[in-house]
Amino acid sequence: MFVSIIIPALNEESSIKNLLQQLQVSRQQGHEVIVVDGGSEDQTIAVSTLLADKVIQSDPGRAVQMNKGAVQASGDILWFLHADSVISENAIKNIQFNLNEQNKDWGRFNIKLSGLHYMFRIIEKMINFRSCLSSIATGDQGIFIKRKIFDDVGGYSNIPLMEDIDISKKLRAQSRSVCIKETLTTSSRRWEKNGILSTILLMWRLRFLYWLGISADKLVSQYK
Repeated sequence: MFVSIIIPALNEESSIKNLLQQLQVSRQQGHEVIVVDGGSEDQTIAVSTLLADKVIQSDPGRAVQMNKGAVQASGDILWFLHADSVISENAIKNIQFNLNEQNKDWGRFNIKLSGLHYMFRIIEKMINFRSCLSSIATGDQGIFIKRKIFDDVGGYSNIPLMEDIDISKKLRAQSRSVCIKETLTTSSRRWEKNGILSTILLMWRLRFLYWLGISADKLVSQYK
């Protein structure tokens, strides 16, 4: 199964180069890398042009960018990665093997936060346990989806926040997620900048309000 790796980016020159360099082996194996830029004012596009198969310019917004990347993707599997992700060399093999062996349509990786504070280890375990139990994944867990199923559920909803929660619910109606125990590392910069406890409480509040039916459009100002 051929994999299209889709990376939405906005002013990510400091981190996207590292991810794209990791993905060069995958490109050599015949998979494709697509960067969808949402209007960067730094060198994101210049860096990506040298290391990706396609660089697409888009309006900002992860959902919009990922859908635009999917339209131009050729793969049987779509793998959505955040620009600050750190992957393992066996990641794509794990995706292919687990989807095939478990006869599932989609999945995600366990997450590891880059920070060294002991609280990050607790947060990781909570996120991974909750995600596997509920089949609700977050975008930084590297969601991967069979192309046909992505098209069947209509892709990502055009909302400014919670697009990962929304598509997880749509996908869960088709099949439960594959839970790959191998970790995908993501930056803990938001937690470190805004405070670990403050970020936890913010995420919990936003998820609860979204569960109550408050629209993502109304919640996005609180997130920012």
